[in-house]
Amino acid sequence: MKVKVFVDKNKCIGCGLCQRLLPEIFALGETGLSEVKKQEVELSENLKEAEKNCPVSAIRLESLE
Repeated sequence: MKVKVFVDKNKCIGCGLCQRLLPEIFALGETGLSEVKKQEVELSENLKEAEKNCPVSAIRLESLE
């Protein structure tokens, strides 16, 4: 299933968990907050884990199907 990935910069604290799990999708930007490098991706276990374990619930996945 394809999903669109979003990071709420108003919530993000820049902990880096998402980037460590999925460096091909997330990066820490110049401000120290997470940025989405690749927005439309296949849903994976690591992506579900990043969304579930974000300490401030800043990651949102939206189904494209």
